[in-house]
Amino acid sequence: MPEGKKTVQLARSTVECPCHACAFFHTQEEEYQIVLPFVKDGVDAGDRNYQFVDKGHRAERLARLKASGIDTATAEQGGLLELLPWEDVYLRNGRFDQQAMLELMEETFKTSRQQGAGLTRLWANMEWALEELPGVHDIVEYEARLNNILPHYDQVTVCTYDVTKFGGAVTMDILRTHPQVIIGGTLRENPYYIPPDEFLREVRDRSVPAH
Repeated sequence: MPEGKKTVQLARSTVECPCHACAFFHTQEEEYQIVLPFVKDGVDAGDRNYQFVDKGHRAERLARLKASGIDTATAEQGGLLELLPWEDVYLRNGRFDQQAMLELMEETFKTSRQQGAGLTRLWANMEWALEELPGVHDIVEYEARLNNILPHYDQVTVCTYDVTKFGGAVTMDILRTHPQVIIGGTLRENPYYIPPDEFLREVRDRSVPAH
């Protein structure tokens, strides 16, 4: 392992930073069992932890974090934990603007680094893409382009998907835009991952009408 590389424990594995993983779950309980220890370890280590969640689930998320042993009030006050409703992140102004979101993500990680955060951990629930709002169908392009940003920062980003809510074609595209994947509660290097330029070229080719 190269000197200076940071590692964390996630989904029964030791993962080297940077990391961009998609996590597929069938139930919310399954998601919590895997991701809550990752957050707890982060707070204990003094890492900065961001979470993007449905505002209707914020109270439950805080309760779950507290039950896992995190002093959420102290962590929030100290800048180690920030829960942001996806309405203020992905769906600002009632739509999804992938370019604006990419800029926000880069600014988030850049700010963490400037403020001396050793590592940034992000847990992003992705069911916002099921909303009937403009731009949400750009999710797979966004996930692909995120791979041009994340490798430049000490971060572990976990994008969680409820596979009971997303269709098979979208799920396969999501899988192909993440270098790491959590399936069955275990993190693995993703053999189906496609680099962003290649994936986006494929997406463009799909949109060209056949003659």
